[in-house]
Amino acid sequence: MSVLASVASLLLATQVAQATPATGKAAIAQQRAAVAESERLMAEAQKKPGLLAQYLYMRDARARNPDVQFRLIFNQYLSWFQTFVGDYAGARTMFAVSQPLMKGDSGAPMDGGYTAEPALEAITAAAKGRKAVFFNENHSIAQTRTLTVQMLEKLRADGYNTFAAETLYHDDKDLAKRGYPNSDTGFYTEEPIYAEMVRTALKLGYKVVAYEAESMAMGDAREREQARNLYTRTFAQDPNTRLVVNAGFMHIQKSGKFFDGQAMAQHFATLSGVEPLTVDQTVLIPHEKPIDDHPVYRRIAQDVRFDAPVVFRNASNALWSLRPTVFDISVAFPTEVYRRGRPTWAGLDGLRGPYTVTAEICKDAFPCLIEARYADEGEDAIPADRLVFDPYSTGIAVRDRVRTSSDVVPTSELYLRPGRYRISARDAGNHLLGSTSIQAGAETNR
Repeated sequence: MSVLASVASLLLATQVAQATPATGKAAIAQQRAAVAESERLMAEAQKKPGLLAQYLYMRDARARNPDVQFRLIFNQYLSWFQTFVGDYAGARTMFAVSQPLMKGDSGAPMDGGYTAEPALEAITAAAKGRKAVFFNENHSIAQTRTLTVQMLEKLRADGYNTFAAETLYHDDKDLAKRGYPNSDTGFYTEEPIYAEMVRTALKLGYKVVAYEAESMAMGDAREREQARNLYTRTFAQDPNTRLVVNAGFMHIQKSGKFFDGQAMAQHFATLSGVEPLTVDQTVLIPHEKPIDDHPVYRRIAQDVRFDAPVVFRNASNALWSLRPTVFDISVAFPTEVYRRGRPTWAGLDGLRGPYTVTAEICKDAFPCLIEARYADEGEDAIPADRLVFDPYSTGIAVRDRVRTSSDVVPTSELYLRPGRYRISARDAGNHLLGSTSIQAGAETNR
């Protein structure tokens, strides 16, 4: 199995932990079979010509198999491909990690005398004088990547010089020279905001490091291998490294059991002697169903007005953590706002603006993948943004299809930084349907 099977296994472990002894063994067997089938289907999908065909293969595979245990795992795999094609609403619906109140969780920060402040500035201040900052993300919710992209410039100005991210491929030796990610760069980098994270790091002069396990190790063995790779490629080579890491979920926890051992961050701290500042971005997030929201998040969303990520500080200048023994800082993300089927958080708090596109470029060939690439990057570059027009998918349940506008001519929005771009349209056979060059302005074409 690939390292991505470990990601699915994290969900498996959570579900099995909640099972009774009588059902636990059967659940483990069913879930392992679901992971194996999901891996097989994804491998088949990746043989298809072009990303749109790969996404459609994954979507159709789910539709063909209604088994609950299969979907429990496969929904996560499909959600990754939904993020790749820019269907963030669909990914959010497809795979949700419910956030119940856990033993030891802090109460609502407002009840303890904490007040909200912008996460960008607060984390920048907290990172001063530290050698490493570890951020985490939910791989199916690209919103949890947006703050990290913005943090890179702030941290670079403070002297941070190395960026490392989960599932980057170590054998992409040309990444720094090329200056942008392509399909050889990693797995999650197929998603445009993750790609923007890597691209931003390169433009700012960070050394970009891959630390993913290169064996088929699972559980604690994978965590150890990740930590060893991270240490040997950073502090072991240069003790003056200032390191920023983007990892998934609980890989950045600073204490406690993880799978059958410890998390990557714990192994890294032991190896390097460097205690990273750990920032959780996966718990206090909005879900499609409010019942899946953490109870503290529901309180925050109800009592605090905010339209950008926030953290909480008290009169003693201490930053609040929902799980202080596990993470140093907890970030709360605002509820989502959608325009023409796309979330406004894709604007990266003003770094990018909406650029309106219509399905006319598709020439009535649907579904149709729209991509916007920076004008100075090659055709192999991961686009700055993507979306799919699929107006004839009325037979597919809303939760399973790419969202589109209800306009007579389907209309949506790409989120782009100011600059020049090549916009292209491709059909399910990966044939080019049309292309054009555009200039996105500070306010783009609202």
